[in-house]
Amino acid sequence: MKTADVIARLAQLRVIPVIILDNAADAQPLAEALLAGGLPCAEVTFRTAAALEAISIMAKVPGLLVGAGTVLKPEQAQAAADAGAQFIVTPGFNPRVVSYCVDHGIPITPGVSNPTIIEMALEHGLNVVKFFPAEASGGLPYLKAIAAPYGMMRFIPTGGVEPGNLRDYLAFPKVVACGGSWMVKPDLLKARDWPKITALAAEAVALAKSDKK
Repeated sequence: MKTADVIARLAQLRVIPVIILDNAADAQPLAEALLAGGLPCAEVTFRTAAALEAISIMAKVPGLLVGAGTVLKPEQAQAAADAGAQFIVTPGFNPRVVSYCVDHGIPITPGVSNPTIIEMALEHGLNVVKFFPAEASGGLPYLKAIAAPYGMMRFIPTGGVEPGNLRDYLAFPKVVACGGSWMVKPDLLKARDWPKITALAAEAVALAKSDKK
């Protein structure tokens, strides 16, 4: 999938579940739970040994947009793409990872938190980046301030985004979508509480649809 197509899909979904999976066996039922909640998207982070296998499993689920998060090396980006990941997300701006993805046509949204890094992203031809950590960096007021000079750049706030502030972020025109983990928290995954995950995903979708105040 081309970068423009991935971004367009994320803009439709508006919410990206950010997932830490300890057990790849949970990937299939989790995918089904998200689909049942009307949120066909998953960013599986490279924080556990199960990540790559989980990505491979979820990428085979029809209709699910799957990305790889916390990618720190070009080798991880390629492995994720080979496993079926349709986009790459990084916590910061690693020039090696970004250049590799750009050169190989792999959609990537690197993490940024200040104007200098935004300009680095622009130099690499990117026009959508992850604003991370969103709330710890200053939240929506700070994002609006640093976004102001860059009319061509759009953002995916992640980190501290939750139901209480989701609509505020999504109401900002330069926000494509928001990443969040509240509907896929580790305790829910550990308990394999798929009905609860489905319910929370559905609530997130409803909130995203009502972001225009």
